[in-house]
Formats: sequence, C-alpha cells, structure tokens
Amino acid sequence: MNIDAFEKFKENEEYYTRMCDIAGRIDQSLYSKYDVKRGLRDSDGRGVLTGLTEISDVSGFRVDENGERTPIPGELYFQGYDVKELVKGFRGSKHGFEETTFLLLFGKLPTEKELADFMEIISAFRPLPENFNRDVIMKAPSRNIMNVLERCVLTLYSYDDNPDDISVAHVLAQSLSLIARFPVIAAYGYQSYRHKFLDSSLIIHRPKPELSTAENILRLLRPDPTFTELEAQVLDICLVLHAEHGGGNNSTFTTHVITTTGTDTYSTVAGSLGSLKGPRHGGANLKVQQMIADLKANVADTESDTEVKAYLTKILKREAFDKMGLIYGMGHAIYTLSDPRAEVLKEYAKRLSEAEGYSQEFALYERVERIAKELITKNRDVHKPVCANVDFYSGFVYSVLKIPVELFTPMFAIARISGWSAHRLEELASKGKIIRPAYKYVGTHREYHSIEDR
Repeated sequence: MNIDAFEKFKENEEYYTRMCDIAGRIDQSLYSKYDVKRGLRDSDGRGVLTGLTEISDVSGFRVDENGERTPIPGELYFQGYDVKELVKGFRGSKHGFEETTFLLLFGKLPTEKELADFMEIISAFRPLPENFNRDVIMKAPSRNIMNVLERCVLTLYSYDDNPDDISVAHVLAQSLSLIARFPVIAAYGYQSYRHKFLDSSLIIHRPKPELSTAENILRLLRPDPTFTELEAQVLDICLVLHAEHGGGNNSTFTTHVITTTGTDTYSTVAGSLGSLKGPRHGGANLKVQQMIADLKANVADTESDTEVKAYLTKILKREAFDKMGLIYGMGHAIYTLSDPRAEVLKEYAKRLSEAEGYSQEFALYERVERIAKELITKNRDVHKPVCANVDFYSGFVYSVLKIPVELFTPMFAIARISGWSAHRLEELASKGKIIRPAYKYVGTHREYHSIEDR
C-alpha cells in the first residue's frame, strides 16, 4: 500500500467519515423481521444445513423424535472412526498425522505397506522448488507467517505445469504436495522473519525424508535440531486433533465455496488460509495464552481459587484483559459437555508438563478451566453447558514445545490442510452446484441525476 496516499485519503474528512459510516448501516431488527440466518446459524446457534459429507462427524447433542436436544459428551469421527480411538491406536507412534491424512483423503486406514508408501510420497513432495526459499520466502519476509503461507501457495501455481487441471487425480497430487510443504514454508517463513525483523541469525535446516511431519517441524524450528520422543508424539497428536472438524467450520466451508467455482487448488487453499488467519477462527489459542499471562500479572496468588475467580469475574464484566467479556478457550458452537479434542490434548499436556517441569503451569490451566465453567454458566444466559475447547490447551502445549507464538495459527493450518484437501476432493467428486446463498436488499431505489444536477 502507498502509505502517503492512504494518509492523504484519511485527511479528507468527508470521504473518510462517509466510508467508515458504511459499516453497521443495516438495521439489526431487520434480520429478525426477514428471518435471516446471520452467520448461517439458526436462532438457537445451530448451523444451517448447507451440504453433505462423509469425511467427519461432529456432535454435542442427541436429538429425539420430538426434535428435543439433549447435551452429550462431544463426539468427533474421522471417516467413521472415533478420534479418541484413533489416538489410542497412535499411542507411541510419531506418524499419527500421516495415518489420519491418509484416512481423510482415501476413506480408510492404511496398512503398514500403504503407510510406508504414503510416507515416501509425502517425503518426495516435501522439498520446495529450487531457490524457492531464497527467491520467494526470504525475498519478502513477513511478520505474519499466515501471510507467508498464503503468498507461497499462490506462487506455487507458477511452478505447476498444469495448475488449472481440477481432475480428481491431479488435485490429489497438488493436495499432497501442499500437505508436505506447509511445515517447510511455515518454518522457513518464521526463520526469515526472525532474521529480518529480530536481527537474529538465519538458521535453515533441511527436512529429513525419514522423519515424520511432527519430527520435521521440531527439526526445522530449533537451532539445535533435536527433540525427544515425547515431544514428537505430543506434537503429532496436536496435528491429528486439528486435521479436520466437519464441513461447516469457516475455513472448510470456504474451501467448499471456492471449490464449487471451478477454480484451481492454489487459489482455493489461499482462500482457506485467509479464513483461518482471522482471530475469530484460527487465533483463539494465542488469545488463551495472552489471557493466562495477564492473569499471572494481575493475580497475586494463582493457586488461590478465590483470587483466580475474582479475576475471571472481572473478565466477564469487561473489566479485565481485553475488555471483550470472553474467557478464551471456553465454549464451543457444537460441543456442550465436553470437546473430545480438548480431553485428549489435556491428557497429553499433563504428560508433557510433568516431563518438562511445567506441572505448576498446567495446574493453573486446570484451575481456570474448572472455575470458568462455573462462572460462565452462572453469569451468562447460556442454554447449554460450557466446556473447554481444544484451543484452551493447544497454546500451552505449543509453548512447552518451544513453538513460537507467531506459529500458533500456522500450526493449525499445517494440520487442517489435510481436512481442506479431503473436502475439496469430495466436492469435486460430487460435482456439486456452485454455492450461492442470497442476501435480501433492504435499501431504497433512487432516481439517477447527472453529475451537473447533484
């Protein structure tokens, strides 16, 4: 952006005021009058049904024959498999994410040979094109690594001999290349950011083909590219839990919307990344970290339920932290009694905290979770139970793993590209109609006057 031109524009008070007043012009009562589903949700918060999928199932309620909904412990299924059972099967492994990606893309769990072949394909796709790091990533470093991912994905279009081929076979190959390369792009983008903006030494490690996605992430990020078995296993589980979450979440729905236009894979994924970049979607775990830091700075005794409760009460009253009245990491649009991803991650967070000397910090998170459930239910007019969501513990885990905050949302993207790819392939194979919802016009029609008569 031309900064001088932008500042000059803002100096024109009439223009600037007029443009800023555009936002919020719609009378809010009109949404009820015309029964408009704001955010594609019904009045009770349920998402409007807009499509069908076999990729994953997300549930927080049981609905009886009379349409009454009863809260249940949260359930998440990938291609029909309970995610909790999948994680149990991955225990001790560092390739759970690769197995999950195979499952999401092909609809079945791999055999040992299929997994080995799949790992070989991913490893072959992982290296970036020659000089891509120098010419694309390092040439224009960014403070926001999600921006780096978006820019690099769009640039990869130019390195594809047939980028506009949207046959299922070609899109599968494109998807596998992006799944493989996302960790490398994010890591190199972060290292370039540190070098450019923090005046740190530039450290570039090459990924190793024999390592898993989780292992390569830790290798690429650390000056000393070493890690423990537990660290790799915990990060692997983080990737599994973030890999997919139904077709209705904002970024995956974005994938469906853009796919139905018939555009290329790179444009589609860039749009999905743009959606995930938004703090109301992909940045919640960072908000949790910031909230906990503010709590520690303002609460004398973080082991006191009374003092922690007083601080959280101030948050709900918009008197503390960011004054938004939200206890971040608590509550979910679908889950009620529990978020299965949070339950699994909490177990791994505890194991990691004990191994790395963060038990006291983990205890604080547990305390906040317990007290927040009680306070939100008591102080807010909520129609369903409130539980911790996956974001509540994921930021804590990333911090213990020494993953920088700049990579919290990119880590989400590194995992979710598997789900986006599965949904894009499903949409293409199903040959669905272009997604085009309606907006009702509530303005007035006016008579045109020539410029001389205005």
